[in-house]
Amino acid sequence: MRGTTVLPGENDAAGRPGALPMHRLEVPMRDAVPFAIGTFDSIGPMARAAFPHRHTFYEIVHVTRGRGTHVTDLAHWPLRPPHLGFLVPGQVHHWEDAAGVDGSVVLFTEDFLLDHPGDRDLLRLLAERPWPTLGGSGAAGADRLLADLHEEYARGADACPSVLRALLHVLVVRAARLYGIGPAGRRRPPGARPGAVAGEFTRLIGLGDPALWSVRACAARIGVTPGHLTDAVKAATGRTPGQLVREARAHEAKRLLARTDLTVRQVAGRVGFDDAAYFCRFFRRETGVSPGDFRRGAEVRGGA
Repeated sequence: MRGTTVLPGENDAAGRPGALPMHRLEVPMRDAVPFAIGTFDSIGPMARAAFPHRHTFYEIVHVTRGRGTHVTDLAHWPLRPPHLGFLVPGQVHHWEDAAGVDGSVVLFTEDFLLDHPGDRDLLRLLAERPWPTLGGSGAAGADRLLADLHEEYARGADACPSVLRALLHVLVVRAARLYGIGPAGRRRPPGARPGAVAGEFTRLIGLGDPALWSVRACAARIGVTPGHLTDAVKAATGRTPGQLVREARAHEAKRLLARTDLTVRQVAGRVGFDDAAYFCRFFRRETGVSPGDFRRGAEVRGGA
């Protein structure tokens, strides 16, 4: 799909050393909905992009054939199709040595989940898992649902967006069942929706923007108090927002150390530390190794 990608150098963020290209979703005007589905070929070469990048949208990948490796953040997963994989906004991924990879790619934004806001939590949990090889009824069920989504999107009949949302909801829920993801099992305060708040918080800190690596900044962006954000995130994840922010900063630092030639001082600045020594203490506390040792280990592993 032409126009879905912001390439390096086309804006200030992409022009900074070590910055990742950020893909945005554009859809045909006839649909007027933030949703698209196609084959790897029809979506375009970015569907098999060999360089690390992030999205502003969700992506579901149904790989039916091909070989190579899908890299999510810093984890390498060899392809053994069929797969049904999930990516959330802000998540870093790319393909390595991809050959003959084909199947379906589903793209949609946060707004497309308005009818089923709970799906955001399921998608986040699905995106944290490797892509298992589907078998038996799981593979057949995915084939049927993806075929229905393709058909409905191509026809564009009356109430098409509603049907697409319903089919997408079924796909997400069935994938969660297939992958053993169940309800969180925690009681929620009356009237509260911690899952929705936590999902938006996770999305924001995953965008790699240092201005959002603050509980107060995220609370302001979401439109809740820092106290409510803390309660909601703890109820939905069992962890504090501060813990998740530190994890996000450490993860971005790992990516920059492994994937760029930025100095440790420059990496520190990119993840919001004015003091490189303090950054080194933070990194060692979060990861168990120094930035230099992590980078040397990444070089030995070939950047893995």
